[in-house]
Amino acid sequence: MKANEIKNLTDAELNAKLAELKTELFNLRFRHASGQLDNPMSINLVKKDIARVNTVIRARQIKG
Repeated sequence: MKANEIKNLTDAELNAKLAELKTELFNLRFRHASGQLDNPMSINLVKKDIARVNTVIRARQIKG
């Protein structure tokens, strides 16, 4: 997900997206531990998306 797409989301959508990404990360880690994950790099991509969402949320909190 691109940073511009994240910035256009509302606060409620950001929180929903964050919850969705955390669930996806959990599922990817579980699949990786059981040896069923095809692309281990997908874990890093989801982590970066979580960081982007958290950055936008924090910037909005600071801005007020």
